[in-house]
Amino acid sequence: MTKKLLLALLLTIFAASLALTFLILNLQVETGTDRVAINTIVKLTEQNWDKLDPKLYKESPYEFAIIDTTGVLKYQTGNAISVTVNEAINNRDTLVDVFVQDKMVGKVIINNDYRAIFIHMKKQFIQVSIVMLLLLTILGVLYIWFLNRSVLRPFRKMQQFAKHIARGDLEVPLEMDRNHLFGAFTESFDMMREELAAARHSEYLANKSKKELVASLSHDIKTPVASLKAITELMLLSARDEKTGRQLNTLYSKADQIDRLVTDMFHSTLEELNELKVSLTEEQSHLLIQIINNVNFYERISAASVPDCLITVDPLRLQQVIDNVVNNSYKYAYTDTPIDIKFEITDHYLEVDILDYGPGVPEEELPLVFNKFFRGSLAVSQNGAGLGLYISRYMMQKMQGDILCSNREDGFTVKLLIPLAGQN
Repeated sequence: MTKKLLLALLLTIFAASLALTFLILNLQVETGTDRVAINTIVKLTEQNWDKLDPKLYKESPYEFAIIDTTGVLKYQTGNAISVTVNEAINNRDTLVDVFVQDKMVGKVIINNDYRAIFIHMKKQFIQVSIVMLLLLTILGVLYIWFLNRSVLRPFRKMQQFAKHIARGDLEVPLEMDRNHLFGAFTESFDMMREELAAARHSEYLANKSKKELVASLSHDIKTPVASLKAITELMLLSARDEKTGRQLNTLYSKADQIDRLVTDMFHSTLEELNELKVSLTEEQSHLLIQIINNVNFYERISAASVPDCLITVDPLRLQQVIDNVVNNSYKYAYTDTPIDIKFEITDHYLEVDILDYGPGVPEEELPLVFNKFFRGSLAVSQNGAGLGLYISRYMMQKMQGDILCSNREDGFTVKLLIPLAGQN
């Protein structure tokens, strides 16, 4: 279809060129002289030389003047014509001798009106120019329409298509049309989009499968680890000597460490799969007493009284957050460090400050502690994956709160911002 349109446009241009050439070649201007009419004027003048009457020349098509051999004007048909030989020569008029009885008695000056001829030529030129301008305008409109339909509009579509691809939007197809110059490319580009979309989907399925495998294995590992911890606790109750108790404590500590690491890995995988659900409910603030008691297995936590208020939380997720924070204090501060927990109600939050008395975090590393897999310089000697605080912040933000960290002169503080009920 595009080739046919282009061929039709070329044929139109060729036909218009032929028409213009024909018009220019056929411009005709009457510049010749009517010899019969001139001879008639001369004959009538010779026959009536002594009495020149205007009625004799009423059929004459020319303006003319008659002078005798001395230059005296004997007759003229109009005022704006030559009446002397010099004027006739200057105006390129026609001079014809008049003979009476074989003797030249004067001349007839036939006026050649070149001004009228020029005006006539000008009119014809204007007509041809107008026709040419109209044809060029029509051809220009046709050419612009052809460019827009066959080049510009398809190019704009391809440009929008490229923007969608650059933004990663592979769901918008490229309309295929073979009736323009880019027709052969649109099909290839759309096939490329489909291949990219298929590749992305395959990658998504592969990653999802890997994450599901990690989540499944993490969950399966937690069951035997929990059993190991339970058996170790029972054996600790019946330990008969100090050495056995110490070994069982070491075994329990390592099992607990494995359990925390697997829990962090499990939660991280669930979060990436958007499966880490947070269900908010309104709870009494005294819920925090039970949560703190659940993590106070070393009995080194000293908690202030909890203000009486309603908070909006997910109890399970809040327990996980406080578990992570307290375990970090035991791990990275000192095993026997005391932990103080303070509470304060502000305009929108119940603030929970968890204070330990360890070395804290280097100031240059403090902004990085919530990054996934970040482990500070003081944590090199400790086992861990760098996910505890990352997961804790994720959970607190899901609960519409936040978690902050800061150093003190005598230790490290983690502040939990728990939203008060009715503040949304």
